[in-house]
Amino acid sequence: MLPTFGARQIATIRTSEVQAWVSGLELAPSTVTVVYGKAAAIFRAAVEDRVIAHSPCTRRIRLPRADGAEVVPMSAEQVRAMVDAVDGRYRALLVLLAGSALRPGEALGVTVERCDFLRRTIRVDRQLVTVAGEPPRLAPTKTPASVRTIPVPSIVLDELAAHLERFGTGELGLIFTDSKGDPIRRNALGHLWRRAATIAGVEGFTPHSLRHYAASVLIDQGASVKAVQRHLGHASATTTLDTYAHLWPDAEDVARRALEAGLAHVVERDDSQAVMQ
Repeated sequence: MLPTFGARQIATIRTSEVQAWVSGLELAPSTVTVVYGKAAAIFRAAVEDRVIAHSPCTRRIRLPRADGAEVVPMSAEQVRAMVDAVDGRYRALLVLLAGSALRPGEALGVTVERCDFLRRTIRVDRQLVTVAGEPPRLAPTKTPASVRTIPVPSIVLDELAAHLERFGTGELGLIFTDSKGDPIRRNALGHLWRRAATIAGVEGFTPHSLRHYAASVLIDQGASVKAVQRHLGHASATTTLDTYAHLWPDAEDVARRALEAGLAHVVERDDSQAVMQ
């Protein structure tokens, strides 16, 4: 709670902002419930002490449900459809999200000096924060563990270079801006996403789904739990497993794949004699 609301006066925190904070917590549903309960207790105490008149933690807050909470990543075809459907000004943003596993706020806060085109890395040490009624600002990452330098595919950097050549940078030195050259607010990102999703025929996902897609690609390509944790900026491997454990192949699948790959160089397989599955 501190990274999000620590610098705010408690009376200025709104229910919608608490909901956004809850929705952005990358924890197991049961853990989110516990964390939210502690936050709600703080606000209740503030009401009892007459520091604030009402708590922003109302019945309107929607907590994640434990049942059916497994992440279902987008397919490569769905990601491609979204990239093709979105307005050209935002194409590189979606490619970055899908090819880096950055959180949307982290991607919106990327500036040129944080991109090392030679070493093909991006330094993630801040995010763009947009609160209604306040000017957009760069702020620290979600947690200290979120500060990281990640490898980025050449195709992503090529998209960023083309984007910069066409649109340049905007306020705060940001790579991604709206049509007026201003920072892209979260609600605006949601709006352009929904518009592209309608065109692409891709429903049931959000910009954050591209982070899940990137994580699923890392896992499919054999990345370890610790590697995925570091890349995503999770505070612990537990968070990574809580979210993505179901995407890792089990031990038998890993062993079978390894032996298949090894024997492929030893034994020529006659497909006509292959065991029928």
